[in-house]
Amino acid sequence: MTVIHNFSVGRQSSTRTVGRNYQSVVVMLLISVFLLGGIASRLAYLQLVEGERNKELAENNRIRIIPKPPVRGNIFDRKGRILASTRLSRSVFVWPIALQKEKWPATFKRLSEILDIPEEDIEKHLQNADNSSLSRIRIARSITPTQITALAEYSNELEGVDVDVETVREYPNGDLASHVLGYTGEINEEELADRREDGYRPGDVIGQMGVEESFQEMLRGEWGGQQVEVDGADQVVKVLGKKEAKAGKDVKITLDIDTQKAAEAALGYRKGAIVAIDPNNGEVLAMVSRPTFDPNIFSTRITQETWTKLQGRGNPFVNRAIRGFPPASTFKIVTAAAGMETGKYPPNTVLPTFAYLRVGGTAFGEWNKAGFGPLGYVRALAMSSNTFHGQIGKGIGGEKLIEWSRKFGFGQKTGVELNEESAGLIADNAWKQKRFNWEWTVGDTVNMSIGQGFTQATPLQVAMMFAVPANGGYKVKPHLLLDEKNQGSDQWRQSINLKPDTVEKLRQGLRAVVTGGTGKKLNVSHLPPVAGKSGTAEAPPGKPHAWFGAYAPADKPEIVVVAFAEHSGGGGGSTAGPMVRQVLEGYFKAKAAESKK
Repeated sequence: MTVIHNFSVGRQSSTRTVGRNYQSVVVMLLISVFLLGGIASRLAYLQLVEGERNKELAENNRIRIIPKPPVRGNIFDRKGRILASTRLSRSVFVWPIALQKEKWPATFKRLSEILDIPEEDIEKHLQNADNSSLSRIRIARSITPTQITALAEYSNELEGVDVDVETVREYPNGDLASHVLGYTGEINEEELADRREDGYRPGDVIGQMGVEESFQEMLRGEWGGQQVEVDGADQVVKVLGKKEAKAGKDVKITLDIDTQKAAEAALGYRKGAIVAIDPNNGEVLAMVSRPTFDPNIFSTRITQETWTKLQGRGNPFVNRAIRGFPPASTFKIVTAAAGMETGKYPPNTVLPTFAYLRVGGTAFGEWNKAGFGPLGYVRALAMSSNTFHGQIGKGIGGEKLIEWSRKFGFGQKTGVELNEESAGLIADNAWKQKRFNWEWTVGDTVNMSIGQGFTQATPLQVAMMFAVPANGGYKVKPHLLLDEKNQGSDQWRQSINLKPDTVEKLRQGLRAVVTGGTGKKLNVSHLPPVAGKSGTAEAPPGKPHAWFGAYAPADKPEIVVVAFAEHSGGGGGSTAGPMVRQVLEGYFKAKAAESKK
């Protein structure tokens, strides 16, 4: 019994163990089914719901774009003559993807020795780049044959460094019209941050001044490149497609090379500016500023030594043609027009002149220190009488003189396509109160009437002023982009509603300046009849500025020329007048030669 009982007990124990094993299997099966179901559901979701997105991500991980920069558009003068183009040169690039970071110091040290570039400048270029990009980073342009040879000799130490041909900006006429054309340079960090959304990238070359900057989007072009497939090591295994880079648009501007050369020769090495415009539509025919610079120097890296030497010439990057200076007696055109237009001093007005005009405690002297006796508008303009025009200004009042100054375009930007342009200054009571906490006085008005005091005008604004009597009473909008379809339309000008008698009296007076007044140096037989006005501006603590503006032919004007000589010390008629004459001679000589072809 005992044996049977023990067996029976053993049997019962064995049976319970087997049951528990079945339960474990079932549980494991249920867990497996649950896990496999979850994985299957996830796979189904990834394939069916997120399939396209994941496919795109996979493609992006193995597809790269090798960019190719566009060729910049050319700049031509009005007759199609080249002002700015491109040329081929050798440049040095680094491929971030092919240069391991631990090798940077040794590579940069060798490059610095060969290219004469600080190591930190090279490193800065690469730090701004995306290390996963196939784009090459330019670190030097227009390298010399000696540098090319040295790079080849040390090529085993220069992993990821490449020398390649690319286009760089070239200005075949050197410093001719440099302030108008401007220059190009590699985009900096701030510019890149502002323009990255517009497709700009490290190493892009952009316009930095003048036309190059203002017409950047036209000249820029569109990037092209190759679409390639890379492997896990980012090595190119297949070219998938190619997009040709689209060259930038060519730009034709209003400058005339012949007139520009004549203006540059006339100004010479004097500090100042010369502007020539078409008085009928505002086209800028010439614009010169001194001192100047050669924009070709920016096609290579600018060293600190070169930059210091440039600045030593006296702010060569300041375009004085669009900077404000006291316009002196040239401004008497506005004063005379305002006097006639208010009706208080009609065209037949005659006023006495004196050695000086006393206003309050200030004496405004006549430049000849004696006066000219009784004068009308024509003779007053011819002799540039201060006391005549001072009486006009005093009589009509500051508000009217300010109003007419602004009608002629002073105190506001002309709108010419140059970002460096100044608005000049036509002060008023509000301005003076804010600046000095003083009220506007009669003395301020008299000072303004002869182009002194607070008044500031750019040579381009003064040219606009001369265009008004020249074209019969229209304010023109100076511009540089040649609009061949609308050259003769009113799109570029608007009437300031001068009475015909006012225009006629101004034209008579400006012609008298040349025939018997302060501008006799332009009364020469080999030029068509010229009309103009001189100006000599007090500019303490330096010597006076000299001005002269003129248009020709006097009966049917087609060109206005304004010359400004900064701190020249001479009179407007004797110093700036001959400069204007030289420009007119160059313009009409070239025109005559053109007509014979």
